[in-house]
Amino acid sequence: MYPLNTSQDLRPLIKDIGDANVVMLGEASHGTHEYYTWRTEISKKLIQQKGFSFIAVEGDWPDCYKINRFVKGYKDAGDDIRKVLMHFDRWPTWMWANWEVAALAEWLREHNTGLPADKKVGFYGLDVYSLWDSMYAMIDYLEKEDPQAAQSVKLAIKCFEPYEENEQTYARYSLTEHSCRDKVLAMLKEIRMKAQFLDGDREAGFNTEQNAIIAVNAEKYYRSMMGFDNESWNIRDTHMMETLDRLMQFHGQGAKGIVWEHNTHIGDARATDMHRSGMVNIGQLAREQYGPDSVYLVGFGSYQGSVIAGEAWGALMQEMKVPKARSGSVEDLLHSESEENQLLLFREGRREVFQKRIPHRAIGVVYSPENERYGNYVQSIMASRYDAFVYIDKTKAVHPLHLKPHDTEMPDTYPFGV
Repeated sequence: MYPLNTSQDLRPLIKDIGDANVVMLGEASHGTHEYYTWRTEISKKLIQQKGFSFIAVEGDWPDCYKINRFVKGYKDAGDDIRKVLMHFDRWPTWMWANWEVAALAEWLREHNTGLPADKKVGFYGLDVYSLWDSMYAMIDYLEKEDPQAAQSVKLAIKCFEPYEENEQTYARYSLTEHSCRDKVLAMLKEIRMKAQFLDGDREAGFNTEQNAIIAVNAEKYYRSMMGFDNESWNIRDTHMMETLDRLMQFHGQGAKGIVWEHNTHIGDARATDMHRSGMVNIGQLAREQYGPDSVYLVGFGSYQGSVIAGEAWGALMQEMKVPKARSGSVEDLLHSESEENQLLLFREGRREVFQKRIPHRAIGVVYSPENERYGNYVQSIMASRYDAFVYIDKTKAVHPLHLKPHDTEMPDTYPFGV
């Protein structure tokens, strides 16, 4: 274990990461200040010292692509990150529309200033939720660049129109009526044939093709929501892995990527009870595809503090108390040993307790502190789930920009809403 007080204390972690070309940084909740700031400090060091190419997060592609354009200084991308973040109006808005992300984006923009276009560090979203936003983004671009390709997108949009942008309604009707699957597949086929010939910045074709892929996978995801198994979760994480791989290929030989997602996504599912339920996640899939030596997984956790969350899906965000960790959990264990922040590197020595299943806290965007004893913990073999663990004894809530959400439908079936 190492003390963790300043960014200088990250040296053992950066050394332990070594030559890995994918580093995944987790979080035990989506609304904790310290998880954002420590991930930012780690990301800065990876970019400056090891030449990492991009940051990819658990966010929607169209909105995150606006941040990507801002940090790279593209024409008409805007000069005020707060205005860019106003586009994050899908609940839970606080995940990316917050002051901590604004500070990171401003640092990336400054870092990128003066660098060649192919050396600028990007910022992308990995998630699958943005069915309509992705199709609208394609229409806006293709109507100017390729009206014929735009028609295939319009046909897909027309198929979805009766459902009025309500994923739950589409999911229900797709069980009994013809789905829009064929329309989005036809759209993707045409976009893929033309993407390389589209005009605009160097990422225009890649961005358009990615939005088409999202439409295909989002349609599949929302259709799967009516099932009673974990298919929707696996579709989502498989899509995120596919997007990560596309980003690695786009950035060329020697590309290195940083991933920000909840622990439940980046911590290897095979070391948790998720595996017994037939669930996979991006951390597992990346280790399997790239090899464990090429992928480095960092979990995060805390003993107590505060967090931004909602009482139900679509509810008003609020600052909630995070009670002391449950007795017998890894957070309780670390707190009992020291009330200082700590960095654990599991490769240096595996204590027996970290090789056995132990409860590990997981807070989602929907949270009830009063009911924590009945849930919010994942049985985990810590030394197999992660390569390293950042423990913050006491945390505080992230600082939202207080955007009003437009989407109140819950698009996830996993109990923690992560």
